[in-house]
Amino acid sequence: MIKHAGLIAQRVGGRWRGVLIEGPSGAGKSDLALRCLDHGFRLVADDRVLLWAADGGLWGRAPDTLAGLIEVRGVDVLRIEPLIFCEVAMLVRLGAPDRIPQDTTETILGMAVPLLAADPFETSAPAKLSRALTAFDAAHKRRI
Repeated sequence: MIKHAGLIAQRVGGRWRGVLIEGPSGAGKSDLALRCLDHGFRLVADDRVLLWAADGGLWGRAPDTLAGLIEVRGVDVLRIEPLIFCEVAMLVRLGAPDRIPQDTTETILGMAVPLLAADPFETSAPAKLSRALTAFDAAHKRRI
């Protein structure tokens, strides 16, 4: 399955944990991903993500033609050394977040993935995503 989204990953507990970022065109997916790269994340895919389910998890990578590329509006399409693939630990949907959100999941290819809303232009957005990765245990579909 190919999804119009971005995928970044951060090393947590010895594993690469992915954050799938979705929203409409121009909503700030690539901008948020770019800022997250300055906070210890790695780029997996920008704009399109190839997703598959295997071994009880949801996995993602960039389509071959887009691997290692990220669009930086107002600058150019830049080449960045990507992480080849990772397990998707969390889905972030761009939009106004609730103050204290309910635990919610989205099912993608039969796999339940924790769902979080985020404002991509908040200064604290990269820090929030980093902390959320340590708060969700996607493998067991629960908050930890």
